[in-house]
Amino acid sequence: MGRGRRGRAVRSRITLEKLLKILDSTYDGIAAVDQDGRIILFNKAAKRFFRLQDRSYEGEHIVDVTPKARMPQVITSGTAEINHSIKIDDELTLVTSRMPIWDEEGKVEGAVAVFKELPQLLELSSEVDRLEEMQSMMEAIFSAAQDAISVTNQNGVVVMMNQAYANLLGSELSDCIGQPCELDCEGASVHRAVLESGCEKRGFHMFVGKKRKEIIAHGAPIIVDGKLSGSVAVAHDLTELLSLTRELDKAKQVIREIEGKYIFDDILGCSRELTQAVEKAKRAAKTPATVLLMGESGTGKEIFAHAIHNGSDRALMPFIRVNCAAISEALLESELFGYVEGAFTGAKKTGRAGYFEQADHGTIFLDEIGKMSLTLQAKMLRVLQEKELIRVGASEPISVDVRVIAATNIDLEEEIRQGRFREDLYYRLNMVPVEIPPLRSRKEDMRILAEHMIKKYNDEYGRQIRGITEEAVEVLKSYSWKGNVRELGNYIGRTIIDMDQDDLVIEARHLPAKGTRHGAGDTEVCAMSVEHGSTLNEAVKEFERKYVREALLRNGGNKTKTARELNISVRSVYNKIE
Repeated sequence: MGRGRRGRAVRSRITLEKLLKILDSTYDGIAAVDQDGRIILFNKAAKRFFRLQDRSYEGEHIVDVTPKARMPQVITSGTAEINHSIKIDDELTLVTSRMPIWDEEGKVEGAVAVFKELPQLLELSSEVDRLEEMQSMMEAIFSAAQDAISVTNQNGVVVMMNQAYANLLGSELSDCIGQPCELDCEGASVHRAVLESGCEKRGFHMFVGKKRKEIIAHGAPIIVDGKLSGSVAVAHDLTELLSLTRELDKAKQVIREIEGKYIFDDILGCSRELTQAVEKAKRAAKTPATVLLMGESGTGKEIFAHAIHNGSDRALMPFIRVNCAAISEALLESELFGYVEGAFTGAKKTGRAGYFEQADHGTIFLDEIGKMSLTLQAKMLRVLQEKELIRVGASEPISVDVRVIAATNIDLEEEIRQGRFREDLYYRLNMVPVEIPPLRSRKEDMRILAEHMIKKYNDEYGRQIRGITEEAVEVLKSYSWKGNVRELGNYIGRTIIDMDQDDLVIEARHLPAKGTRHGAGDTEVCAMSVEHGSTLNEAVKEFERKYVREALLRNGGNKTKTARELNISVRSVYNKIE
């Protein structure tokens, strides 16, 4: 038992010695007295402050050592005196706090005083003020930033967020702090991606908030003392960016519409046939040669014509479009070549310049050139060969410098054989022939075309359709599209109109049944055909097989919906599948 007490005493003595060394090493002055006011501790800093010798003052009365000491009064009153100043001399002023020491029974058994130099306190106070000022400034910048900013700790819990980010989420700022970073986020969070990888993430695509706003976020790790302590993210509302982009595109479109609407970037697709046509058209744009655009109706011949004009050195000059089939033969001559006063009944007294004169130094696009009469073809040939025209009712020629782009959806060589088109004019027009492929021969372009049309109709109809499934694209590829890209655009537009407001992606089930194409003048039965030589029974079976298959694709493989659409039993659907 005695050995145990001695062990504890040794340990206590060692602890006390270490404590005294620690107190002696502090920059602040410390003094302590017992209940009689006698010194039990007076560290080196206190001796230095009071200009005392570096010796032990233990047992001496505090007033004998420092006459102005108030520690006896603190013992008597039992009340602490905080932050009082003491002037030592002209060079030194101290700030002291004196506190009573209480025993376990609640009696005062002494007092302790701590001394600090006033300049040091003022410097610390100034530093605190500066830190508080910087913190306030940073908080103000953080809150006022237009970019949406959020910060998480190492566990992915939101610790800071500005109002801009809360607005993106459509939530109150106070409701977001302390929540996990995945809150109101569809899919992976940029914060979580940063925390899991410890690396910066840029261009992170996300849908956030109650309205699932589309954003692009940039995230970076927060490293403190070499350890990952959290993540900071800056988000940009893609809805706003896309709106600004659309406004810019509209501005560019307005500028282009002064001359030509489209450029080569507006021709969408990567199929070999289309790429070859575009490259040929680009080469033609750099020359003044006449271009003949050939392709079925709806393939985009007019877009090619605009792009060729805008890709040429005539881009800033007029672009005049004339549909030769839309104007009667009686009027087309005066529209193309103009007329003089009195040329015919109803002619303006001042006469009128025709489209060729209006297009001088620019481009004229003659759509459906195959519908032009032989008489007008002869006058067209004169313009191309002689670069001059004669107004209706006039005798004097007018010189013009016009680049001609012609387009046709009929076989002009066959028209020549039938005597309906001049061979010499054909060779003049056919300097650079560009064959534009039909949609059915470039089905690898179906997705990019469909997505472009989705964006177009989103703008027109105020929708937020994000895309189209691969299954739906396969359904689109199964059709023959006799109306080509124009028909596809009409079809996508009708699909979006029929979709519910909550539907965000076009699926196969959304695609309308494709039977008779109204306004096309012909009937397309599900874009299917059978080989010649088949018996009627074989043709019916082949048609039925394809018809059921497309119905299944439209309904996403759902047999019940397919049966309802075909007005047959579900068992029949299974039998036909087998």
